[in-house]
Amino acid sequence: MYQPHAQALGDELWSQLKELAPLRTRPARSILLREGDSGTHVILLAWGSAVITRTARNGERMLLAVRGAGELLGELAVLDSQPRTASVLAAEKCGVHVIPAVDFLKFVESHDLLSLLLQHAIARVREGDAVRVELATSPVPVRLASALERLCKAATMSASFVTVRLTQTELSQLIGASRNAVGAALKPWRERGWIETTSGGGLSIRNISAIQSHAGMTL
Repeated sequence: MYQPHAQALGDELWSQLKELAPLRTRPARSILLREGDSGTHVILLAWGSAVITRTARNGERMLLAVRGAGELLGELAVLDSQPRTASVLAAEKCGVHVIPAVDFLKFVESHDLLSLLLQHAIARVREGDAVRVELATSPVPVRLASALERLCKAATMSASFVTVRLTQTELSQLIGASRNAVGAALKPWRERGWIETTSGGGLSIRNISAIQSHAGMTL
């Protein structure tokens, strides 16, 4: 079963890792890491949530995963000295620690964490494979409901609803569908009050269980 880095490392090591760099804030929709860039640093996601995407040969973006607080982002490019294989987009306002590669590598070596991090990376690959199968085989409402569920689970909770700071166009790119198809899927959910469009851009999700059930997902 997949576990966030914070849980895999334990509270003590996670706290020590956060001390390697100051806490910074990043706005919703900002690019935290860019596909193809060098691995000059690792991002520790202290709070907020982000989506992991990869660009296909035809230029379309594809959703690989959604990450919440307690995750490391971009560590593989640092560990293997290869260009980043995916981009990371803030799904909401985030708090991050930007840890230089040299400091991260020293920390990994001093605490003998390489094997643990590689095992964690394998779990991520398996999760990404499951997402790709879903995107290739499921109808748009199911894909959208599944993506919204992942975003809800990773997001910073606020009372009885979750606000996802991604536009309809961005959601359509993430699930490999047209903007019109996403709009058609959202329409009945809006009419039933399960989801609302926010004034600042994005969606306020009021009843993810009802959305999943309407989309035909197995709960």
